[in-house]
Amino acid sequence: MTAKKGKIEIKKPPMLFEKTQALIADIQNELDGDLLVYWISDDGSLVEDDVVNFYQLITARVCKRKLYLFIKSYGGYGNGALRIIHLLRSYYEEIVALVPLDCASAATMLALGADLIKMGPLAYLSAIDTSITHELSPIDQKLNNKVSVSQNELDRVLKLWDMKQGKGNENPYGELYKYIHPLVFGAVDRASLLSIRLTTEILSYHMKDEEKARKISNHLNADYPSHSYPITLREARRIGLNVEALDEALNSKLLQLNNYYSEMAQHAHTDYDEANYHDNEILKVMEMVGEQRFYQKDKDWHYLADERRYIPMNDASSWRKLELQDNKITSTNFYIS
Repeated sequence: MTAKKGKIEIKKPPMLFEKTQALIADIQNELDGDLLVYWISDDGSLVEDDVVNFYQLITARVCKRKLYLFIKSYGGYGNGALRIIHLLRSYYEEIVALVPLDCASAATMLALGADLIKMGPLAYLSAIDTSITHELSPIDQKLNNKVSVSQNELDRVLKLWDMKQGKGNENPYGELYKYIHPLVFGAVDRASLLSIRLTTEILSYHMKDEEKARKISNHLNADYPSHSYPITLREARRIGLNVEALDEALNSKLLQLNNYYSEMAQHAHTDYDEANYHDNEILKVMEMVGEQRFYQKDKDWHYLADERRYIPMNDASSWRKLELQDNKITSTNFYIS
């Protein structure tokens, strides 16, 4: 699908609303609750603004007291996960998370808010230790971007320092402050404590054992050597989560739904010249029977050679809504701020 801009055809990703709607209706017919899809591409992120879309979707289409939430995301912001769970719990008595693929970081936090997590053979959760990109973060010399810093990384540097130097010798912070600003240390520590608090609060919506909730939260935030460590079904059971294997037939249909969304979210870049291009990529999709919402970038990028970075121009990015009304598909652009 293309649209002309001057003499250059602007690439646009395919809209597969009819296919996704047919599959979602088929899946929901086999479930004893509503089905809600929350699919985020590798370039997208779970953010607080998404709670507005959740609200508008479910208040218009909630039918039953049980929700099946299909989650696919590499993560985002924990505050958003808590707000989404709080909203969903306001309308549904029971939530089942359907996880056929990646459900990492803040998406793991979102899944923890479900009474039950169903995982397919390709599924994984992840550690949720927090990393942040602060205004005073170090700069990547190659890409000229600010580098994210995590509490786990800082703790390991200090641990290695003690192992090499011996406790009681030279204070390591004098050296570390040459590379990482003191305020970054403080911000990372605060973010780590926030992550633990958010996780514990999310679990408390259905887990009445407070000590168990704190134990799971601390484990997910501190006990893994890597933020991307894949927590499979077996590991999830071991740490005390209520998890089950996804039914093979349902897992297959969810993977097909993922294929449709992946096709929609393909890179849609149109090169004007060596320093300019247009981006029409779809970053995330939220969908229930009768309605699909997706966020699409729609902007030009210009490369500043002296600063070694791209800047956006002519930005018309927005949320788009597709609905089926009187057997016709209607399309609307809208904005959230």
